[in-house]
Amino acid sequence: MATYAIGDIQGCYHAFQALLARLKFDPDKDQLWLVGDLINRGSGTLDVLRWCYAHQHSLRIVLGNHDLHAIVVAAGIVAAHRGDTLQPLLAADDRDVLLSWLRHQPLVYHEADYLMVHAGLLPQWTVEQTMAYAAEVEAALQGENYLHFLTHMYGNLPNCWTPDLTGVDRLRVITNAATRLRICTADGEMEFKFKGELQDIPHGYMPWFDVPARATQDTQVIFGHWSALGLQQRKNLFALDTGCLWGGKLTAMNLATKEIVQVDAHPLDKPVAIQKSAH
Repeated sequence: MATYAIGDIQGCYHAFQALLARLKFDPDKDQLWLVGDLINRGSGTLDVLRWCYAHQHSLRIVLGNHDLHAIVVAAGIVAAHRGDTLQPLLAADDRDVLLSWLRHQPLVYHEADYLMVHAGLLPQWTVEQTMAYAAEVEAALQGENYLHFLTHMYGNLPNCWTPDLTGVDRLRVITNAATRLRICTADGEMEFKFKGELQDIPHGYMPWFDVPARATQDTQVIFGHWSALGLQQRKNLFALDTGCLWGGKLTAMNLATKEIVQVDAHPLDKPVAIQKSAH
């Protein structure tokens, strides 16, 4: 039995299947931890989600910003973005089953020595607080009034955490940290525009994981979301988004051995419009 954590798939179904073949993944024995952004932008959004639903007994998943975006678009709250590849999912007969299952996935996952989140953790949050705050969002997302939460989920403010936050402001900060965070100040003030490399981070900001005295620094954290960061294996920190969607690689890490296995991006995973423009 082996457990593998896999970086952002983003609808890259062919690369995902190639990686599973290279791992010799056995769903009856092995387990996959998926760091979020399972879907959108790659051509195989529907195939990836159907595969995950069919193999859910072998998976541990956290929600990413693209997964939440798909749920919001399907609910009719916002329109699809220009680069989205959600239409086959939205038109599928099993869309409601798949999207309901996706909506019931956790925001953060913690087991044994590992904590998995899509994007980041605010520096003052302990593991226990992180899980409690994530549970608040999960309750809103999975409850009867989930459409109210989805309607108010988007926004960049408040951009820092205070324990006295309430209502949708509180849920938005938690969601943004877990699914959108890359950089922040030493006090945990979040910035959401930056997507670049470490040397280009704006003055006054730093990667969320480099904030001094971060409360989770003694916990092994697995995350994705930041493709420009690339593969990182530091003490207690593992960044696994290696930009498969953008022509990079899809990455898996064996949780027991820390061994890395990668496959190249697959040309069929590019949306049709991109494939045509390349010729």
